[in-house]
Amino acid sequence: MILKQYYLGCLAHASYLVGDEAASTAVIVDPQRDIERYLTDAAHYGLEIRHVFLTHFHADFLAGHLELRDRCGAKIHLGSQAQAEYAFVAMKDGDTLEFPGLRLQVLETPGHTIESISLLVFDLRQDATKPHAVLTGDTLFIGDVGRPDLRASLGWSANDLGGLLYESLRDKLLALPDETLVYPAHGAGSLCGKQLSSDTVSTLGDQRRLNYALRPMSKEEFIRLVTADQPDAPPYFTYDAILNTREHSTLEKNLEQVLHPIDLDEVLRMGDAGEQVLDVRDPAEYAKGHLAGSINIGLGGQYATWAGTMFDRARPIVIIAEPGREQEAALRLGRIGFDHVKGYLGGGMAALADRQDLVWPTEQVSAPMLAEELADADPPLILDIRNPREWAAKHVEDSVNIPLNHLQERLAEVPRNRRIAVHCAGGYRSSIAVSILHQYGITNLIELAGGLAAWEAAKLPVISQG
Repeated sequence: MILKQYYLGCLAHASYLVGDEAASTAVIVDPQRDIERYLTDAAHYGLEIRHVFLTHFHADFLAGHLELRDRCGAKIHLGSQAQAEYAFVAMKDGDTLEFPGLRLQVLETPGHTIESISLLVFDLRQDATKPHAVLTGDTLFIGDVGRPDLRASLGWSANDLGGLLYESLRDKLLALPDETLVYPAHGAGSLCGKQLSSDTVSTLGDQRRLNYALRPMSKEEFIRLVTADQPDAPPYFTYDAILNTREHSTLEKNLEQVLHPIDLDEVLRMGDAGEQVLDVRDPAEYAKGHLAGSINIGLGGQYATWAGTMFDRARPIVIIAEPGREQEAALRLGRIGFDHVKGYLGGGMAALADRQDLVWPTEQVSAPMLAEELADADPPLILDIRNPREWAAKHVEDSVNIPLNHLQERLAEVPRNRRIAVHCAGGYRSSIAVSILHQYGITNLIELAGGLAAWEAAKLPVISQG
């Protein structure tokens, strides 16, 4: 038996290859949309990918089940409560796939979604009665459990799903032996829960002892606990959850259509027409000079998540990237189903060499420089665009907290007659915020280079919760 985990850090997403060498068969669970890594490893092990499972209809990424079906002829397997446009094998509680050295057995574990399943993995050459591992999807994480509030727009209340989640955890997963390895579909950084561990595997026994949501409690107490203080879900989550149920173009076909250069005049025309210009360079490079009106979401951070949060799915996107990184930028948008890319600025910023009138810099200041300005008679307003939990834990005195994901809807709270100093934790999100503010004509800005981390490194004071 082969069990391999793939972890995609930018989306905090784990997928799996489960293989049986005797049957020359591989099963892929919760695949990302770009599938080359599974194809490469299956070939390495001498396996054919014949099956693909989705533990549920993921909201935070577009899965690669259609890609594996079209490329390998893999059968798609979903929980028995799933409804989808494409052909699939409906798997109910207790259903199995069995091979000479491997058995996969379905547990229906609704709660995060109504169609959620978990997969028991039996290594038949070691023990045919006790599972080696359980692939829990978004039902059970390391340190957390799946949030039950993401299907409200699809007709499911958080309380109803929370009650089902309570039963799934206690009746199905906690009934498994303590030594069972737990492999979830997400880790720290995912918005599918509120305190996921950075660990990507654990044992059920450790989770029974350490996971706050698994301690003994009533169903009502559990529902209150798991529905409280969940992070804001990006607007693209419902879009992706629905798209994962639909027949749609594969990533490979889409990239063939969107990866072509566009000259500067056409990019300017597109921008004037309301299409979205996405600059994916590092924030430090963006600050040196960028096309006026472009939004900076750098490839070095949680690029796809922030693009899905800040960008409109109804308006086409044109990319500005360092030459050679255009495909990465489009591919990572494709991972969340953002296929509405029209192309990229040919030559990148070099195309603007003779049009410096269109190039804007961002004024960045060091922490000591900002501290000096704050001591002036007319100090800038400090705009902290981190999330409320981060701000509550520690912040600069007199700063105003408007989280980045709410900045556009709360622009009226940003004064236009005062200098604004924008910061986040390290400089990634503040660059996004500055580009958004510039787009709306708020240009009397400075950005704290290095964010709050640089402020603290300079031994400057913060107000701390502790």
